Amino acid sequence: MNIIDKTDEEILAAANPFWDDLVKYSNNKNYGAFTRHFSDAMKMAANEIEIGKQFARSELTKNLSSEREYLGMIRRGEHVTVLFKQTNEQMPGEWLGRLVLGYEKDDIKIFGATIF
Repeated sequence: MNIIDKTDEEILAAANPFWDDLVKYSNNKNYGAFTRHFSDAMKMAANEIEIGKQFARSELTKNLSSEREYLGMIRRGEHVTVLFKQTNEQMPGEWLGRLVLGYEKDDIKIFGATIF
């Protein structure tokens, strides 16, 4: 199974709730819930101590708005990157949200997630 074969609508059906969860659990600083849809490799790379430091230090990862705007998709190999325009309720401006999705054991998982 390859996610790049899915339609944009099918991919967004997975991406939107994943992104909503990342925003919610980043705001709540809830590591377990934040990482629950991560691929095994992503979980290994995103250890609880480092993510906890990010939750504590980064003003950007706090107070993220639940509102976001879908910008587009990039398909490459066995992954698709979904791009969002994201805002923060305390910081003026707009940021780029990047969500990388693919299949692991027949389930769609998060292989990358960043905001910058």
